[in-house]
Amino acid sequence: MAQQFYVSPEQVMKDRADFARKGIARGKSVVVLSCRDGMALVAENPSSTLHKIGEIYDRIAFAAVGKYNEFESLRQAGVRYADVRGYSYDRVDVTARGLASVYAQSLGTVFTAEQKPFEVELAVAEVGRSEGEDHIFRLNFDGSIADESNFLAMGGQAELVQGALGKLWTPGASLGQALRWAVTALEAPRAPAESAGTSTGAATRAGASVAAGTGAHLPAAILEVAVLDRNTPAVGGSHRAFRRLDDTEVARALAANL
Repeated sequence: MAQQFYVSPEQVMKDRADFARKGIARGKSVVVLSCRDGMALVAENPSSTLHKIGEIYDRIAFAAVGKYNEFESLRQAGVRYADVRGYSYDRVDVTARGLASVYAQSLGTVFTAEQKPFEVELAVAEVGRSEGEDHIFRLNFDGSIADESNFLAMGGQAELVQGALGKLWTPGASLGQALRWAVTALEAPRAPAESAGTSTGAATRAGASVAAGTGAHLPAAILEVAVLDRNTPAVGGSHRAFRRLDDTEVARALAANL
């Protein structure tokens, strides 16, 4: 009879977490941030059809990094959850908090019970009537959940991007300014290696870039951009705040800073 090797639960969980982090680290970053006019969701994504950002419900959007087939299945499950809850109760009962809790349970179950964890990181964003009422939830591969304030960055080099956003973001900015900050932050990992040793250094360069009006270097063609419009009107009881921007609109918004 073959001898069974013992592996401690701590080692199993560590191996699963390392595996999931490696998968996520290979993905390009995604940024979500609040502004005066709504919320901006920006991703570096050369594909025009495999979206990292999507609409969930009236005022709720979804963003993800990692394996496409895994986070796409979660996005579709989120849409079904929102539709059923909105139909069964009321549209206002569908919230980002409720959706994030459902995602956390699903991710946690897969992480502990299945052979392979999901290699994904998610964000659920809900636009409110003011910046102070916006909600951004971050979901990790193990089901852990965090309520972020004002902005977040996900992906392989999220620390650098998050640090750059922290230097740039201020309340009350226009949507165009928020988009330029997002793109500048996404550029931070591309900074010259000789001065990219720390996130603080990258954030300082990003701030200096905006201050100098140098604009973004990522072309609009490889950016996926969507917004949650804070002032969208209600039509038939629905407030569809989500809107995807095409390359022309993105290029115009970025060029406005030049």
